Amino acid sequence: MTDELVHLDVAAGVATITLDSPANRNALSAQLRRELLAHLDSAIADDAARVIVLSHTGRVFCAGMDLKESRGAGAGNQGVNEFPAILERIWAAPTPVVARLAGPARAGGVGLVAACDIAVAAEDATFAFSEVRIGVVPAIISVTVLPRLLPRAAHELFLTGETFDAARAEQIGLVNSAVPGADLDAEVHRYTEALRLGAPGALAATKEMLRRERPNAMAAQFAEMQELSARFFAGEEGQEGMRAFAEKRSPSWAR
Repeated sequence: MTDELVHLDVAAGVATITLDSPANRNALSAQLRRELLAHLDSAIADDAARVIVLSHTGRVFCAGMDLKESRGAGAGNQGVNEFPAILERIWAAPTPVVARLAGPARAGGVGLVAACDIAVAAEDATFAFSEVRIGVVPAIISVTVLPRLLPRAAHELFLTGETFDAARAEQIGLVNSAVPGADLDAEVHRYTEALRLGAPGALAATKEMLRRERPNAMAAQFAEMQELSARFFAGEEGQEGMRAFAEKRSPSWAR
């Protein structure tokens, strides 16, 4: 479909899911979230798909939530409600999932990266937990991000919202490999080929085993973090931050 914002292609045992909304930096709009979840379900259900690669078109991997849709929305309708299902689907998928980043990830986009089993980034890709700078909390993504990051780095980067590069992301555990842009596809291919060597049932069981260290509290965590995220998206600071973003000015607390 030409109007799709997310595409699925399965070839040689690899299901590639591509975010294709470059006009808004692959932001997590309602349409993109809906299509991403549907394609994840299709790829997971496809026995021919031994590995899933989450990729993108354009210069940006994913800019996070679509703030244009979130502005003015109430606590139950600002774009966060389907996101836990997407993150949990990636995290709990029996099929290994590899993130391929040729460009930046922000906020919810970093949550997607963290949910994947393996993440490969071009050296010039950048990352930021920018939520606090627009008056919201990186609540939902914390469920997938915090198990990946060194604690000191998590405190620093969640609280400051500062941008960091792919080399730092590799050092703190957010990505597995940071390589020159020209080598990105070869590095992703190296991982997918290695993963395809594993038996599907063994890979699924191994993923389940690895998840046991984060016990059965994920649903409860998501519910709690979703309420916190919703409250801030709809709150005074969140709405002011999103207005300031749209108007290309500093929010009131940063003047």
